[in-house]
Amino acid sequence: MNISEVAKRTGLPPKTIRYYEDIGLVRPARDTNGYRAFQETDVHKLAFLGRARNLGFSIEDCRTLLALYEDQDRSSADVKHLAQDHLAHIEEKIAQLQSMQATLRHLVRECAGDSRPDCPILRDLAQD
Repeated sequence: MNISEVAKRTGLPPKTIRYYEDIGLVRPARDTNGYRAFQETDVHKLAFLGRARNLGFSIEDCRTLLALYEDQDRSSADVKHLAQDHLAHIEEKIAQLQSMQATLRHLVRECAGDSRPDCPILRDLAQD
C-alpha cells in the first residue's frame, strides 16, 4: 500500500511517516518504480509508534520500545522500567506546570488590570 493509505490507517501525516523511515524506525519495501510499498507489519509499527509518541515517549524511547516489542526474548521488566522513567518525567513536568500556574494565578490576581502603569506581573518578571 502507498503512503497516503498508510497515513489514513495510522492517523500519521505522510511527512511523519517519511521521517520515521529516514531515521530507520520503519523500512518499507520499494516497488520497481521506487515508490514505497508498505506492508501490514509497517502499518502496525507506525500505529505503535503513533501511540507511543502520543504518550510522550521520545523518538529514542520509541526506538527502544519497538526493539523490545520485536524481541520475543524481552523482559517485561525492561519495558516497565522505561515506562516508569517516562512517567516520573511526566510527573515532574506536571509539578513544574502546577507551580507555574500557581505563580501566574497569584500575579494575575494581584494586577489591577487598569490604566495605571504599576503592574505586579512585570515587576515579578523583572526581578533578578
